[in-house]
Amino acid sequence: MIAKTTTLILVLMLALAACGGDDATDTTLEPTDTTQPSGTTVSETTEPSSTAPATSTGGEECAVENLELLSPGQLTVATGEPAFEPWVVNDDPASGEGFEAAVIYALAEEMGFTEDQVVWTRVGFDEAIAPGPKDFDLNIQQYSITEDREQVVDFSVPYYVTQQALVAYGDSPVVEATTLEELKGYALGAQIGTTSLDYIEEIIQPDTPPAVYDTNANAKSALDAGQIDAIVFDLPTAYYITAVEMPEAQIVGALPASEEQADRFGIMMANDSPLKPCVDAALEALRADGTLDALAEEWLTQEGDIPVLSQ
Repeated sequence: MIAKTTTLILVLMLALAACGGDDATDTTLEPTDTTQPSGTTVSETTEPSSTAPATSTGGEECAVENLELLSPGQLTVATGEPAFEPWVVNDDPASGEGFEAAVIYALAEEMGFTEDQVVWTRVGFDEAIAPGPKDFDLNIQQYSITEDREQVVDFSVPYYVTQQALVAYGDSPVVEATTLEELKGYALGAQIGTTSLDYIEEIIQPDTPPAVYDTNANAKSALDAGQIDAIVFDLPTAYYITAVEMPEAQIVGALPASEEQADRFGIMMANDSPLKPCVDAALEALRADGTLDALAEEWLTQEGDIPVLSQ
């Protein structure tokens, strides 16, 4: 996505600040919360372009030819197997369709890569975040930034901020719940290794330990089979699942969270990755010119409000 000329000066200032020194990451802006249930209003969106910008974000040290990449001149990006909507459409990240696929192509262009220099690979959620060498430069699959994870991998500044939501079938008594306390008596489930599971265990603290699944697809199958009463997802996934995959299910409500508890999604990299300052600078530029908000509006925002359960 080609940067708007009216914001070029701001983009360059942000980029130089983020890549200019050892403490560059301290200069990043606070993320904009684009995921309140009522949505945000953005005036335009654009498609990824195969034409690289005249200059890359971050100056000489962030030029493509100077980046430490898995393969010189090529940005290797990992996502899940499979990758689900609304994050990636039709499990085809190379199409640029879906929020995370579109973010990567916008980011790549901001950094100076052409579309054909972006190469996708697949890796499991838990496998990718384990300590050790990585066979990718970047990994994007709704990784929430947490202190524990930051001990073994690096994350970019957030590209999206969201909250958790509870999904159940309309004939379940759990849909009458209005508080977290009322959820304690129900059988809840979530995918392993996710902040959705953390939320159940640490915030809701149900009477029965939550059911844990390898994938969201397995969790949905368990709900279909009546093995659990409800599933916790991040809000955009909950919107998509109830609109497309499980139209008879509904969002019981968004789950309350403090600013510290909100889910901040970051692009994952190897620990101490030299790419982090340049990736951060490019994301801040995309936030400043409205690109991230526009992509969230295009792929994630749903019409109408949903209730927020109380503490």
